[in-house]
Amino acid sequence: QVQLAESGGGLVQAGGSLRLSCAASGLTFESYDMGWLRQAPGKEREFVARLTWTNRTSYGDSVKGRFTASRDNAKNTVYLQMNSTKPEDTAVYFCAAGRLAGRTSGWDYWGQGTQVTVSS
Repeated sequence: QVQLAESGGGLVQAGGSLRLSCAASGLTFESYDMGWLRQAPGKEREFVARLTWTNRTSYGDSVKGRFTASRDNAKNTVYLQMNSTKPEDTAVYFCAAGRLAGRTSGWDYWGQGTQVTVSS
């Protein structure tokens, strides 16, 4: 059974930093692309970052230059380092795993999400 478990969410002041983690189990982690997506109340799910199985990264325009995604295949874990946070970063952040996923669709597995709130 595949499980993705996010952690590290919480409340941060604007301009501050937060680090999210996602621990994966039940899948051949190193062969999957891993993604971070987010959803704010009343808004569509938004692509945040992708780390391919070849360790290439891509980011959504709204987080580029502020967020950094990384993966540790030895620990079956992906991370999202969030710097220079803004109130508009407030959302539930999801970890996802997939092999042929697009930016927001086609992911095979999802975590339960972790809430990030950025206060102004």
